[in-house]
Amino acid sequence: MEASATSIGVILLSIFIYVKIKKMNSSQIFLGFLGLSAGIFAGFLFSLPFLFLSLTIKSYALSIFSFIVMISFGYAGSILGFKKAEKIKITDILRIIKKETIWEEPKILDTNVLIDGRIADLIELGFVKGTILIPRFVLKEIQYIADSPDPLRRAKGRRALDIMQRIKRMPMINFEILEEDLPEIKEVDIKLVELCRIIKGTIISNDLNLVKIAQLRGVSVLNINELAQAMRPPVLPGESLKLFIAKEGKEPDQGVAYLDDGTMVVVEEGRKYIGKTIDVVIHSVLQTSSGRMIFGRPVDEAGSEKELG
Repeated sequence: MEASATSIGVILLSIFIYVKIKKMNSSQIFLGFLGLSAGIFAGFLFSLPFLFLSLTIKSYALSIFSFIVMISFGYAGSILGFKKAEKIKITDILRIIKKETIWEEPKILDTNVLIDGRIADLIELGFVKGTILIPRFVLKEIQYIADSPDPLRRAKGRRALDIMQRIKRMPMINFEILEEDLPEIKEVDIKLVELCRIIKGTIISNDLNLVKIAQLRGVSVLNINELAQAMRPPVLPGESLKLFIAKEGKEPDQGVAYLDDGTMVVVEEGRKYIGKTIDVVIHSVLQTSSGRMIFGRPVDEAGSEKELG
């Protein structure tokens, strides 16, 4: 009977603890567990004489009393930990314990890079390793976008949520939602940079403004767009490419084609070839802040010019 009552009590206590933990942030869980452990240890030391006495005189009542003392001390310690968690954030704890890394190679993702979606492929292919962290305030921003009345914004938000779920299921990385909000900082970009600086992590983004802020503050940052540009195959003047002329250009007689990576190729004398695939010889490549622009001419036209020359 007593064993059954104890079992029921343990089950009910476990359910209660589970429900409470689901509603807690990381600071409350950490400090609550720390307070619980310290309280139980203090209760054990306090009740040690009673335990020895209960063993000597074989008193069941003293054993129960010692157990109640330890539980009471543990409860008091956990309550104290929860109270302290209201004033102490996990970032403050990180400063205090001065650990170099809490997570293995932590990477923080911003809203834009999740909407973009290419980060999932990079992780899956093994180019990004370690722990992937998404701050709670970034998740809230994505959920807000996903609930937007505008169909385009709503689609972007839902895509970002799908990308998050895809990353979460990948076995090669650790995935975690970072609960800390840094409420004293209002600007989301500054929050991301400051959080990343504290945990000594790396921001992954394709937002040029965020990248610049991170670089100014000495925070490690990976720009997905810069990586994409670096991975584009080189195109050199004099090289011949087979291209589909998709539309007319801005200038008379120009046609426009695209490489597989989306780079625009302006084809002089290419307007008459719209809707056709032709050989184009490249005569110049222009690198701009937004990417590359390539200029070429149909091989037949280029050959005719050489003959005239």
